[in-house]
Amino acid sequence: MTTQTLLIELLTEELPPKALNNLGNHFAASVAEGLEKAQLVGGAAEFTAYASPRRLAVQVKNVKAVQADQKIVKKGPAVANAMKDGAPTKALEGFARGAGAKIEDLTIVHDGKQDVYAYEYVQTGKPLGGLLEDIINAAVKKLPIPKVMRWGSSTFTFVRPVHGLIVLHGSEIVNVSVLGLQSGNQTLGHRFLSDGEITIKNADSYAAQMREQGKVVASFAERKAAIQTALEGQARRLNAAVAADEALLDEVTALVEWPVVLEAGFEEHFLAVPQECLILTMQQNQKYFPLLDQNGKLMNRFLLVSNLQTEDPSHIIRGNERVLRARLSDAEFFYKQDQKATLESRLPKLANVVYHNKIGSQAERIERLQSIAAHIAKALGADAAAAERAARLAKADLVTEMVGEFPELQGTMGKYYARLDGETEEIAEAVEQHYQPRFAGDNLPNGKVATAVALADKLETLVGIWGIGLIPTGDKDPYALRRAALGILRMLMQYGLDVNELIQTAFDSFPKGLLNEKTPSETADFMQARLAVLLQNDYPQDIVAAVLAKQPRRLDDLTAKLQAVAVFKQLPEAAALAAANKRVQNLLKKADAELGEVNESLLQQDEEKALFAAAQGLQPKIAAAVAEGNFQTALSELASVKPQVDAFFDGVMVMAEDAAVKQNRLNLLNRLAEQMNAVADIALLGE
Repeated sequence: MTTQTLLIELLTEELPPKALNNLGNHFAASVAEGLEKAQLVGGAAEFTAYASPRRLAVQVKNVKAVQADQKIVKKGPAVANAMKDGAPTKALEGFARGAGAKIEDLTIVHDGKQDVYAYEYVQTGKPLGGLLEDIINAAVKKLPIPKVMRWGSSTFTFVRPVHGLIVLHGSEIVNVSVLGLQSGNQTLGHRFLSDGEITIKNADSYAAQMREQGKVVASFAERKAAIQTALEGQARRLNAAVAADEALLDEVTALVEWPVVLEAGFEEHFLAVPQECLILTMQQNQKYFPLLDQNGKLMNRFLLVSNLQTEDPSHIIRGNERVLRARLSDAEFFYKQDQKATLESRLPKLANVVYHNKIGSQAERIERLQSIAAHIAKALGADAAAAERAARLAKADLVTEMVGEFPELQGTMGKYYARLDGETEEIAEAVEQHYQPRFAGDNLPNGKVATAVALADKLETLVGIWGIGLIPTGDKDPYALRRAALGILRMLMQYGLDVNELIQTAFDSFPKGLLNEKTPSETADFMQARLAVLLQNDYPQDIVAAVLAKQPRRLDDLTAKLQAVAVFKQLPEAAALAAANKRVQNLLKKADAELGEVNESLLQQDEEKALFAAAQGLQPKIAAAVAEGNFQTALSELASVKPQVDAFFDGVMVMAEDAAVKQNRLNLLNRLAEQMNAVADIALLGE
């Protein structure tokens, strides 16, 4: 059966740029999936997604014009229940009638459990045109569109008005109707660089015709690569680096169909404004690409991506420079205005900034942050006065003009203003970094003072918001408590502080009776659960469970413990020792008296005497290794007692009739368990 390429294009008005690539990929994948399910392609569909500001399209290779004939088997009632006294039951008659068959046309097949009656027939394959309309409509409905719109007098809805539909199989138009539009083979190119309608000759020529006749690079990936290459080339020419993230590159790619990278500039005096402000203005407001010199300093040159190609682009450059100049002038004005007041003098205004109506204002919060940060700094051996001062100033920039215009700069502007106010560099850096880590993978605060303030900020948020009952549920976490918890844990894995003690310190900073009394224990459990999630990104679940079963309160040695348990798990003795440990724990649960010291005189059998001697020799070795943080050595020592453990369980009845002997054997196992579980609960390995 011959196959040809299938092309589908929806011609729209300008699509939302931040969603464009996602929409294009979803549409293409959904169409391909529909063709696969309809058996219109052999195996997995090979497809190409296209997405530009005014179109979503997909090109699928090797699409059949007609489905292959299919053998259909409709299964009915079980043979055992289908006949009664030699006559068909109503169930069998109903099945045959529903299948459009006679009783004698039915066959008997086995469905894996029993024999059943079935109707087998060959279904003639349907033509592509009879299936494609439903496939496209289903793909359109499945698009991740949060808000849809109607246009004109149409009752159809889509993310933007749709004005054209191409459906080509090879060079033939497939007759379908989607969103009230009849399929054809004509589309429009670039809004300004193209002239009139473009007739697509065949499905394979789409990308080339759009590029040559329409001045449209239809592929999102191709446009993005072209923009990136041009940006990097221009930057190299200027001995500079482009300051841009993936999100900005994606957004700009979604705004143009025929990208042209141009160089422009702005007045040098604007560089007196902190470069973070200027970069944010260029990137966020204007979608420009700032340039950094070899020292990472902002240059007064930038790159822009135009959607127009002209012989003389100077008017485009001048227009963009004029717009940017106005934006930078605003930033310069805000910066100069903010310098008229110190951060300290702004603190009274925080009394009018509500943090939460049940917890109070940012001014009240500052009081708590100061006490928590000072406490943490002392525990870290850092300058408590510096931490307290940084915490006092940490939120002052919230009431500055610059942060009011650019909330993303909170902390950053606090650092600059703290420097201008004559604060120490350590305090200025802590003011900026106390928000870190802001997200997974973000940098941790640099230094103990900054860490103390960052921990205070996140602990106060976690404990306070949790304590008034706003606990994360499902995918709802409006105060980002999960993120705060992960940030706290990442910092505590660097510094050896007691997590439960820190939670209690944060709790005690609130007025008595304001928060639920169970908050410290509940947030500690929450932190433990988040810690397991964090660690399972890098270690198997059973290793994480084994280490966390010891409920560590200091986290700075967690990585060493996890790595040691991972090595131990590979030892040939590990599985047997883990099983033995599980058995020991089960026996200890049955102890009917308090466990204590082993009475050597009550040891009767050679096997228990040998285990006692081995445990005696093991104890100082494991204690020394754990004290030195050499957890791998501590665990490897366990391998040496495997023969004695095996012999004990093979030859000794722990639950002896003599109560004293039984208790002594349980005491022995308890002593062994303490040593086996000094680093982790190895009974959990392999589960």
